[in-house]
Amino acid sequence: MSKLNKKFWLGILAACAFYGIVKVLLTTGVLSDVNQSMLLLIGVNIMLAVSLNLITGITGQFSIGHAGFMSVGAYTSAILTLDYNVPFVPAILAGGLLAAVFGVLIGMPTLRLNGDYLAIATLGFGEIIRIIMLNTEYVGGASGLSGIPAKTTWTMLFLFTLVSVVLINNFIRSTHGRACIAIRENEIAAEAMGINTTRYKIIAFTIGALFAGMAGGLSAHTFYVITPGSFNFLKSFEIIVMVVLGGLGSTAGSIVGAVFVTLLYTYLREFPEWRMIIYSIVLILMMIFRPSGLLGVTKFSLGKLGGKKEAKAHDTVETSSTP
Repeated sequence: MSKLNKKFWLGILAACAFYGIVKVLLTTGVLSDVNQSMLLLIGVNIMLAVSLNLITGITGQFSIGHAGFMSVGAYTSAILTLDYNVPFVPAILAGGLLAAVFGVLIGMPTLRLNGDYLAIATLGFGEIIRIIMLNTEYVGGASGLSGIPAKTTWTMLFLFTLVSVVLINNFIRSTHGRACIAIRENEIAAEAMGINTTRYKIIAFTIGALFAGMAGGLSAHTFYVITPGSFNFLKSFEIIVMVVLGGLGSTAGSIVGAVFVTLLYTYLREFPEWRMIIYSIVLILMMIFRPSGLLGVTKFSLGKLGGKKEAKAHDTVETSSTP
């Protein structure tokens, strides 16, 4: 336990050192506005990828409607700051909480489904949210909301991202996280061992929706404007690409996948018609040459990333344990 605590605090110090270096570079003007926007987008995508990894990679529930939760958080926080002058942080938290409520409401009826049926149900949820926003004049309809104050700073984004990664990773390592892993490995066996599978699916879905909603709020206050088209199926697919590229079930892999896809997105911005084709080609190559993802099943540690053998042994212990 003391060794884990030491690694944890070393990791926190390393993260703070990274924050300080970037802050100095931003203050001195070494990093341009384009680089700053890219850093903010990376932070948002890390939150999205890590939260979806909890649902898909850890609990084994294939969800392709994650952009729907992101849109709920984005629109909620934007309306609160624009129309009601709510402070930035409470607005972001409110957006995340409302997304979590939607996670519960959607999760209760749909998470009794499995496989393709669950994927279709979550896809339908994402499209329903998008169509509602598209036809609601109060939130701007097809034109979306504009003039959103740019309150997402590097400091605020770093804090939200760090807290999100730490909380989700600690949940995965907890008794509840082991129950989710057991569901992923063999749902029938998990039920036989007394695990309430529906309950843990809803918990994972709700936590994932909470952080996706907060990521949406941070994104809305970064780019000034949001439209329903920003949260369509392609956005959900992009988040799935991040998780799969990094490695299903790996928090560190989700972070690496989010950084890789964001950089790819940034440098292909001038060629939008090629972006999805390149995403697809990269995914095909990954499935052929490294189906476990960039980092495989490597577990996340703020102090140190363990080797594959250690990670696989840790997985074996987790999946064979009962909460």
